[in-house]
Formats: sequence, C-alpha cells, structure tokens
Amino acid sequence: MTEVRARAARHKGQLNFEAELKALLYAYGDVPIPLPETVRVLDEIVTDFIIETCHQAARSATYSNRQKIKVDDFKFAIRGNEAMLGRVQELLGMDKELKEARKQFDMAEGEKGLEKGRGGRGRGKRKRGEEGEEED
Repeated sequence: MTEVRARAARHKGQLNFEAELKALLYAYGDVPIPLPETVRVLDEIVTDFIIETCHQAARSATYSNRQKIKVDDFKFAIRGNEAMLGRVQELLGMDKELKEARKQFDMAEGEKGLEKGRGGRGRGKRKRGEEGEEED
C-alpha cells in the first residue's frame, strides 16, 4: 500500500468484520473471546487493505478508459503478491467450474422433466393405473 487514506468519518469506530476476525483469531490459536482492541486494529487493517485494493483497481480501470472495474483490474492490483494472485485465480477457476456444473445439472433436470411427458411442475390429473397410484 503506497499511501494511507483517511477513513471516512462515517465508518470511524465501526467494525465491519468483527465476527469473522474473532473466528479467525480463534482458529489461529487465540483465546475464544479476543481483546476488543485486537479485533478493532485488525478490522482497521483489513478495511484499509480492501479500500486500497479497490482504489488501485479503479486506477487500473481509469488507465484503460473504463468506468467500471473488472476482475482483471483487481488481478492487476494484486499482481505483486503471487500467493494472493494464485489464490484468486484458483477461486475464480472453482467458481467457473461450479457455474458449469449447475448449468449441466439444470439442463439434465429439464431433460428429465421432458422425458416424462409432463412439461410443467403443475399438478396434472393422472389416469387410473399409472405408476405411483393404487387401484381400488
């Protein structure tokens, strides 16, 4: 981070990630209920990091003559940290795989519904003797 930006007055003293940071501290061996000062300082560090990264991504988008920030702008902003960039690429790859799997599942679900001959989810009348219905 190149420069420290002043936190906006409306966010001063507000904790954005309190529950997550407490869980993270506990996971890394801290006591179950950490000191409030520790959580506050970590929250400020995380919030400042996110703000700075967003500013760098916005600057990258501006250089590219775009008003909207894209994922590539964030990748460019964190290009100096190989571990973080690798993790981001890994998560983006998993997201893409999940979207493709959902799409295939939805397509398979649609084909299954068409095979039965019932095109909708509504309750249709069944003829006597069809599967799943007992005859009197």
